Amino acid sequence: MIERYSLKKMSSLWSLESRFLYMLKVEQAVAMAQGDLNIIPKRAAQAIQTKSKISVPNILKREKKTCHDVTAFINEVASSLGDDGAYVHYGLTSSDVLDTALSLQIKEASEVIHESVKELKKTLKKIVQDHKGTLCSGRTHGIHAEPTSFGFKILGHLVELQRVEETFNTFVNQSLVIKLSGAVGTYSSLSFKVEQKVCKLLKLKPERVATQVVPRDRLARLVFSLSLFGAFLERLSVELRHLQRTEVGEVLENFKQGQTGSSAMPHKKNPISSENLVGIARILRSYVNPSLENISLWHERDISHSSVERVILPDAFILVHYGLDRMTKLLKNLQVYPRRMIENLSLSQGLIFSSQVLNGLVGKGLSREKSYALVQSISHKIKKGEHFQDLLKKNSQVTKYLNAKEIQNIFSGQKNLNSLLAHIDRVLKEI
Repeated sequence: MIERYSLKKMSSLWSLESRFLYMLKVEQAVAMAQGDLNIIPKRAAQAIQTKSKISVPNILKREKKTCHDVTAFINEVASSLGDDGAYVHYGLTSSDVLDTALSLQIKEASEVIHESVKELKKTLKKIVQDHKGTLCSGRTHGIHAEPTSFGFKILGHLVELQRVEETFNTFVNQSLVIKLSGAVGTYSSLSFKVEQKVCKLLKLKPERVATQVVPRDRLARLVFSLSLFGAFLERLSVELRHLQRTEVGEVLENFKQGQTGSSAMPHKKNPISSENLVGIARILRSYVNPSLENISLWHERDISHSSVERVILPDAFILVHYGLDRMTKLLKNLQVYPRRMIENLSLSQGLIFSSQVLNGLVGKGLSREKSYALVQSISHKIKKGEHFQDLLKKNSQVTKYLNAKEIQNIFSGQKNLNSLLAHIDRVLKEI
């Protein structure tokens, strides 16, 4: 179930009312700059600053006539100012306002994402610290490989989130630009000094070379960085889903009193949160391609990008925000079963330590080729009820190089644990 309160702020940032309010903020900043530079009367600049008002229903009503949302918006603002309304949008073109307002939306929306990332990183770090010594099976191709720890598994996802956040920050910063260069971007109807002043007022950077719009490669990078959050959520979700399978049973999503997992099978406890998050990742990935296609517009611009961005940008930010919060909630209530992890370690009858045996033999002077062949031949002949450690102790070729105590130490898992703990502590100090 979607936590409505957690989405309220992000959703409101992308509402139609917010969109027009951001546009009004741009118009007011431009008027202030133009008044300071004596481009428009100071009286008019002051009026635009203090008296301008908008009504979304009125704008929508005007749009039915104009068939142009920005014109309807300008007429609505001007109507609240009397004669001073003539100076609203002076020297501007629609995209000056739209693209600059969009930068303001992105800036505020990214701050909401950062708060969600911060809480999720905190939650992941706690699991790492709580379970850094909880041994479990490392798996490659779905098959037991070497022992690892549950904390180390989660640590990999924590540092991935850190990388994704760094990429997101980079591309957010690249997208926070002002475009106030007028029609086709030539500054012919609007002084460059106006743009400089507005940059300071709104704390944004100027677009170096615009057409009539901000070049859309900036937003393509932003959408890609949002899709990386989806990829992070999916990789962690897939891991959690696998660990919840009946045959594995090492973790379990929280199951509330009264919750049902199936309309037909009362026993079911399904990994619904992690499955939902995988679905979200698919949607986020699907937005990358249209954002790339938006880069190529006709000449100085067309509006083929507009309808796309009105869907994918709000959706992407809202989905990422929701996905991060949903994962945080999942992890805070995740049930972890260390005993089952130890039981699963033993399923391979000790074979999970084969690489340590290999290294032990090589370290005692047997060639790697012969060591590999020897360990493989023993491991491939193991029968049900037998244990790899016992077979090694009975093999004269092995005991020629490794004594019983050395073999036993390998199967204690202590070497694996010691190296894991040391590395986890090193990484945690860097986060």
